[in-house]
Amino acid sequence: MKITFSIRNSILSKRAAAALTFAAALLAAPTARAQLAFSGSQKPVITVTPESSTGLKAVYVVDNTPGVTASYTAASASAQVTWKRFSNLGGGYAEDVPFTCSGATTSVTLTADDMGYIVEEGGRQTCFWIVNYANHTCSLQALAVNPEADCSTTTLDLTGDAARISYYSVSGVQKQLSRDLTLEYNSMEYNADARSWSPNTVTENIEAVTGSIHCAAPLRDTEFTLSGDRFQRQWGQEQHVSTTTFATNAISAETWADQEVREADNEQGGSEDASTLGGSAPAVITFGAAVTDAVVFREWQFSADDRFDIIDLRINEDETTRTFEEYGTTYVRFVGGNADGSCEYISPTYQVYIGESRLECPNAFSPNDDGVNDQWKVSYKSLISFECHIYNRWGLEMCSFKDPSQGWDGRYNGKKVPSGVYYYVIQAKGSDGRNYKKAGDINIINYTLTPGSSGSGDITPAE
Repeated sequence: MKITFSIRNSILSKRAAAALTFAAALLAAPTARAQLAFSGSQKPVITVTPESSTGLKAVYVVDNTPGVTASYTAASASAQVTWKRFSNLGGGYAEDVPFTCSGATTSVTLTADDMGYIVEEGGRQTCFWIVNYANHTCSLQALAVNPEADCSTTTLDLTGDAARISYYSVSGVQKQLSRDLTLEYNSMEYNADARSWSPNTVTENIEAVTGSIHCAAPLRDTEFTLSGDRFQRQWGQEQHVSTTTFATNAISAETWADQEVREADNEQGGSEDASTLGGSAPAVITFGAAVTDAVVFREWQFSADDRFDIIDLRINEDETTRTFEEYGTTYVRFVGGNADGSCEYISPTYQVYIGESRLECPNAFSPNDDGVNDQWKVSYKSLISFECHIYNRWGLEMCSFKDPSQGWDGRYNGKKVPSGVYYYVIQAKGSDGRNYKKAGDINIINYTLTPGSSGSGDITPAE
C-alpha cells in the first residue's frame, strides 16, 4: 500500500510540475491573436470563448470531427510553426502532431476524440480545445412529470440524454461547456401594487440534463417544454419535448393588514405609526389575502395565543375588517390549502396590541383664535365609549359630545362665552374595562371678547 501510494504521489507530482512549467511558459510568451479555420465540416463550427483562466483562446464545437481539417495561418510563410496535441492531462503533456503546410497555412486532420491543440509560432503559443459533438449528441425523446412532486418542487423525468460536455484547461482542470437548454412553463407572479396574482411564463436555463430536472412548482396548470441544445439551435436542428398538461397542487398567497388611520391630535398612541398594528382602541384593521389558483380552503385566524393552540375566531374570507376594542394582544394569521389538503400556506403572524386606557382632562384654555390652546380637549387613549357635557355655573349646558377626539371651542349658540369658570362631567369606558367618571373645572382665560359677544361675565338660563 505504501509503494502504491508513493507511485501515485510521484505521478501526480510530475503532472503538476509539468502543468506549472507549461503554464509559466505560456504566460511568459506574447498572446497570439490567431484563430483556427475549419474545412470538411458538414455544419458551421461553433466558437465558444472560455474563461481566460483556462489558458485557452477558444473552444470549438464541431458537428463530427473525422474528416475535418483545422488550419492555422501564420503571419508569414517563413514563420516557424509547430502543432501539439493534449488530452485531459493538460498542455504540460502535449505531444507533437503531424501537420501539412501550404505557404503560411498549416493544417492538421482531427481525430474522433475531444482534444486540445497548441499552435506555436515564433515562440508564441496559442491553445485551443476542440469538441467532437458527435460524442455528446443531445437527445430529447420524452418528458414527464414525476408523480412524487411536492408542494415547492416539481421533478421532470427526461427520456433521452443531454449530459454535461467537458473540456480541459491547459493545466488539466476539467471545465463544463453549457448546453443552454431551455425549460419553459406557466406559473403566476405577484404584483404588490395591484395586490393580485397574474399569469406569467417561467424560462429557466439548464446547463445539462441526465435523468431528471428539478424546478419550482408551478402555481397554475401547465405543460413543461424542454428545448435545446444551444448547438443544435444554432444548426437549425433544435429539439423540443413537452409533458402533458399538469394540474398543479402548489399554492401561494400574499397577505397584508391596513389599519384605519385616525389623526386626532389629542389621542395618545393612535394609529399614525404604520409599522405597528393596534395602539389606541378602537383599532379598525382590514386583513387581506391574494391567493393563487389552487387555493380552495382559506381562513383568517384570530387568537390570544401566538402558537394558535386555541383559535378564538375563524373567518373563511380573503378579506375581513375587524375592530379591536379589548386591551391586550391578538395574533392574526391567514391559512390556505389546496383541494386535497396536501399543500398548506401559513402567512406571517400579525400582532395587534391594544394599550391600556387613559383619560386626562385639562383645566384651562384660551379660545382667542391664536392657534394655541383654542379648544378644550381631553387627552385619551383606548376609550371605547365616551360622553362629555360642559356647563356654566348656572347649570346651563354649553355643549356635549360623544367622540373624545372632539372638544369645546368656547362658544355657545355660535358666540364666544365670557372668561370664567365652567364645569365638565365625563363618563367613559376603556378597552381594559376601566370605567371613568370625571368632573371638574374649566377656566377660560386670557382672551378678549370680539364685538357682538356677551360681556356680562355669565350666561344665565332664560327666565
